[in-house]
Amino acid sequence: MGALHRLNPFRKDRRRWGRRHNPDGTMTLVDHLYELRYRLGVAMAAVVVGGIFGFWWFSHSVFGLPTLSDVLLGPYCALPVEQRLSPNGTCQLLQTEPFEILMLTLKVGISVGAVLFSPVWLYQLWAFITPGLYAKERKFARTFVFFATILFAAGAVLAYFVLPQALIFMSGFGGHAFFTALTGGKYISFMLLLLLIFGVSFELPLILVMLNRAGIVSYAKLKSWWRGVVFALFVFAAVATPGQDPFSMLALAGALVVLFGIAMLLCRANDRRKAKKLAADGLAGVGLDEASEIDFRPSDLDTTPSPSTKQHDDIT
Repeated sequence: MGALHRLNPFRKDRRRWGRRHNPDGTMTLVDHLYELRYRLGVAMAAVVVGGIFGFWWFSHSVFGLPTLSDVLLGPYCALPVEQRLSPNGTCQLLQTEPFEILMLTLKVGISVGAVLFSPVWLYQLWAFITPGLYAKERKFARTFVFFATILFAAGAVLAYFVLPQALIFMSGFGGHAFFTALTGGKYISFMLLLLLIFGVSFELPLILVMLNRAGIVSYAKLKSWWRGVVFALFVFAAVATPGQDPFSMLALAGALVVLFGIAMLLCRANDRRKAKKLAADGLAGVGLDEASEIDFRPSDLDTTPSPSTKQHDDIT
């Protein structure tokens, strides 16, 4: 029982790792390993719970919302009837391998669960690194986790609404000679990949703001680089989008350019705030890494004895 107790990542003696019991955040190597095991355990538990929820949601409605399968089939069913397969008068995907739908449902459930419960495992990541941060940095880390979740969800939502137009465009090249009969595995994999690429790409402006806060990238540099950055964003969108259709590429590139502009405004406001603070301290125009000037000129020594109000003899 003692060995099982030590292997339990949720045991009670982990309280000594908290800020209340450990104000300075110091830990031994063993404590760091215990903390890492606990955080990974909580993160994995959150993903598993989210996966079970996503697996159940795939075929059942939740709070009046459509089932997850209906949500995923939405972009494919947006195709014209003459361009997609409707064997039973309904929009359906093909299953070409035994038990393919079971593995596909598990894959979708885990992916959706990881997204829905992303605040949990992102918080565990933050909680693991927070003992080495100051109070101000810990507060900023919470803001980073919050906006990272919002931006990822926004990118995934944009990809979902762009996908139908991309499918209509790509499937229209063959005219009436072809119809689109997509297999479940390839369609779901393509859709999840597109959602992931859009979601992760939306984190790039947040990284720029983080680098600016850390003093690595300034607004002046971003302003001088903006033409090259915009060009690089369009190239990245053209390479990253798996469909290679103009709708998804332009949507991703346009959104990233807008987010880059917002990030530049935030960096500008942050640099102005820092400049005002330095000016108030009399350090305007002085670089943070610039060495202080030292006066090497020799000074005259004052050899004049200082006047004394009392006379002392040699003995005293």
